[in-house]
Amino acid sequence: MASPPVAVSSEVSPEPGGSGRPEGEQERLLRRGELLALGNHLREALETYSAALRLGPPAGPRCLETLVDCLVLNYRLRQGLDWSRDQGAREEGGGGAAGGPLSCCGCRGFLGEPVTAPCGHSYCRRCFRRELRARCRSCRDRLLLPSPAEGGAGAPLRTSVVLSQLAEKWFPAECERARTSNRLGELLSQGRFRESLSAASQALRADPSDLMLRVYRAESYAGLQEFKTAIEDLNFVISKMPNWPEVYFRKAKVLHDAGFVGDALQLFLQCLSLDEDFAPAKLEVEKTLCDLLSPENVRESLKESAWNLPHIRNKPFILGPEMEESGCNLQLCPEQNLEVPEITVEFVRGSLNRVQSAHALNSTEKLAKGNGLKRVSSEPLLSGQEKGALLKRKLSLSEQDAIVCEDGRSKHKKQGETTKRDSEFSLVSGTVPQNLIDVADFECSLCMRLFFEPVTTPCGHTFCKSCLERCLDHAPQCPLCKESLKEYLAIRKYSITVLLEELVVKYLADELSERKRIHDEETAEHSDLTKSVPVFVCTMAYPTVPCPLHVFEPRYRLMIRRSMETGTKQFGMCIGDPQNNFADYGCMLQIRNIHFLPDGRSVVDTVGGKRFRVLQRGMKDGYCTADIEYLEDIKVADEEELKKLRELHDVVYNQACGWFQNLRNKFRSQILQHFGPMPEREENLQATPNGPAWCWWLLAVLPVDPRYQLSVLSMMALKERLIKIQRILTYFSRDQSK
Repeated sequence: MASPPVAVSSEVSPEPGGSGRPEGEQERLLRRGELLALGNHLREALETYSAALRLGPPAGPRCLETLVDCLVLNYRLRQGLDWSRDQGAREEGGGGAAGGPLSCCGCRGFLGEPVTAPCGHSYCRRCFRRELRARCRSCRDRLLLPSPAEGGAGAPLRTSVVLSQLAEKWFPAECERARTSNRLGELLSQGRFRESLSAASQALRADPSDLMLRVYRAESYAGLQEFKTAIEDLNFVISKMPNWPEVYFRKAKVLHDAGFVGDALQLFLQCLSLDEDFAPAKLEVEKTLCDLLSPENVRESLKESAWNLPHIRNKPFILGPEMEESGCNLQLCPEQNLEVPEITVEFVRGSLNRVQSAHALNSTEKLAKGNGLKRVSSEPLLSGQEKGALLKRKLSLSEQDAIVCEDGRSKHKKQGETTKRDSEFSLVSGTVPQNLIDVADFECSLCMRLFFEPVTTPCGHTFCKSCLERCLDHAPQCPLCKESLKEYLAIRKYSITVLLEELVVKYLADELSERKRIHDEETAEHSDLTKSVPVFVCTMAYPTVPCPLHVFEPRYRLMIRRSMETGTKQFGMCIGDPQNNFADYGCMLQIRNIHFLPDGRSVVDTVGGKRFRVLQRGMKDGYCTADIEYLEDIKVADEEELKKLRELHDVVYNQACGWFQNLRNKFRSQILQHFGPMPEREENLQATPNGPAWCWWLLAVLPVDPRYQLSVLSMMALKERLIKIQRILTYFSRDQSK
């Protein structure tokens, strides 16, 4: 989308809240800046955002979210990255193959204190506690901490019991390392940097290969203002794990705290280029941009030299050739020749012109001992201006992973390719001793069989999906700990626990095959629509006529769910019978839609299908079943009889239309609302096995005793059915005339 450069009108007051500011001018400028950013006109977008922020403080840094997305996109394009998400990076961040059998989807580390997100992917508690991610790296669902305000399940997600037990059994040493890391994290959160540094150093002496300990030690050094040493530790981690987004974020934070905002911004963008959903990095970029473009920085820069400001004192990058030719003189304050706003905008824009990765700072020789840090210059390597593309979709990782060498240059690896260094320093053990694999560790506590479609609740307990649903049919509580699952039930998002299912497939393939065979047999049994057909004992149902149902009993919740899972989406409907439990005749119902209520009840929209006769009654899991045979009307072959049948049909149809039109408006409106309009007359009376649809519609709306209606439903001759309906209409017509 091409747009002309934005020219800031001289009518706009240079001070926030100035009298010359038109109403809504800031909102207009913010919107225009967003559109310019989406069109890849970043220079004009930055000018427009700067002008908007001069009109007053923004509602929050989130107003720059679109700009940040476009900066990340620009960063990727200049690194030669493609649009699509890289499968290799997904494997690295998604656990399983890249990091061993028990690895976190977020940090690739060992799955210490495993927590299963609502989407079914498992993370270490550290990733949730620090809220390092906004979306799941594997499926991109939002990783919401479940709070009532956000529609989640009241209490925070708890440790997954089954995964935690497997971790303790299979990798006790890794669990101990995870506990050590958790203790270090607690010390850091409390600001006890000396203690955390001592503990991290001691742990590293015992286990130098633990990269997470180096990250914690680096944070300890940073907390003690020893930035040079912190960078050394983080550079070592980057050299071993060049595709780990968090380490770039941690390094960027250290640089930012040291006053090197330019390098910090570059590393934040590097983090987002690897993982666009890394929420803290995006927030830091938004805050930095908001700070750089804010009027406070402009006013402060008039009082002192621009190079003394913390965020400008080390202007990081020079402009590329095409930028220098186009120029960027922002006349934000017409009465003064302001160099600092220009520096601010060039600071941000210039950061995109540097293709060489920011972790060229890896060389610790370039860190000054006195100051702690020293600038590293680099020449921008800009190609021609990239053509704009509307950012109407979420940004995604590339099909090629950028691997940064120790000399700062980048090259690419193809999908699925891992370096020897990545494998050597993997954070998780890769194999499980065969003698530790026990099928009993993977058994559902409800059915006492191998997990099939395992689902983990917010309270941390895991069950087969079908077992959990059956329990929630009766009470919205966890079957084991009795914790309330009302909100979990209301959301009805029973996602399969991916890691647990992968472990079953990998280590218990034979047992899973047998379990699946049993499940398929049960499903096939429920799919038979002539044998053991589920029967809803409730009301009369008729072919082609809608029949809405309110389902609240546990047995019928189960019955409806099985009808949906098997794919038949059908069940029988019969009225009750005091002797035989339900009547000898009924009608099949086809499920068209289900609306679930928060407490587990549902409103089921069904429509009548085939009629049937009950041959044998039965019971299954609390609801009635029946072996049935379907009914069809006997067709009339003789032309003379067919002619008489058509004449009778037309007479009764006209009589039915007259009766309906003579009803009071109130009753007619209620019928139309519930059953819809009366079906049209059909030319071919024997086209369907159940005869004309209007007969069933009329039978459903007539206020007749259900047993009389049942006798009509069981008729297999259209002539007899028409005569019965005619008698009913004659009786009600006499009543209307009175």
